[in-house]
Amino acid sequence: MDPIDAAILIGGGLAAGVVNTLAGGGSLISVPLLVLIGLPGTVANGTNRIGVFLQNLVAAWRFRASGVSGIEGASRVVLPVCIGSLIGAYTVANLDDATFQRIFGLVMLIDLVPMLRPPKPGGSEATRPWPAWLQFAVFAAIGLYGGAIQAGVGLLMVGALNHTGYGLVRANAIKVTTNVVLTAFAIPIFVWHGQISWLHAGVLAIGFAAGGELGARIAVRGGDRLIRPVMVLAILLLAGRMLGLY
Repeated sequence: MDPIDAAILIGGGLAAGVVNTLAGGGSLISVPLLVLIGLPGTVANGTNRIGVFLQNLVAAWRFRASGVSGIEGASRVVLPVCIGSLIGAYTVANLDDATFQRIFGLVMLIDLVPMLRPPKPGGSEATRPWPAWLQFAVFAAIGLYGGAIQAGVGLLMVGALNHTGYGLVRANAIKVTTNVVLTAFAIPIFVWHGQISWLHAGVLAIGFAAGGELGARIAVRGGDRLIRPVMVLAILLLAGRMLGLY
């Protein structure tokens, strides 16, 4: 691999890892970089999952080491997310890409509304979480999207977790913990189909891991006041991209 390409991948992985940990949508940075340096789109998509897995694993460890564990919360949502992911991989992928992206862009703009609301005094978490059946349905739908497209699934997950009664810092800890399991299920499929370039994956994963560590530290120290504007910006950029505005 050309040293310049390696530096680009590490830098891009670092940026994507931070964005993924604080909000979501970092794959919109890393996947195009992989394509830019010569990988086919399908291989870039599979190769990217290795870095995403490592980034979420490192971020989950850093959150836990900082006293913000996402394991308990993740145990409540990982089942519907994984079920939805398996269904999405086989069904939603057949939907016309342009139509689906526009629908997703509108969903992201709707998800922006609660992010713009002022946080509760003292940063308290919501006191009226969704009922169990609605939580299951929502997280299954998020998994459905994650299995089909993946990019931006973290934004949907954090938004949903915030609605179910978690502050944004803990929601991010739960998100990265859940994504460890979700990505672990997806990787063998890409391996089976030969859609991972291990050299590129390893180099990109270096940046992703560093981004996961840095992003978790920033999230814990900055709290909701930092995470909220980052999420708003990420949602606007991702929704604009999906709606074809640029």
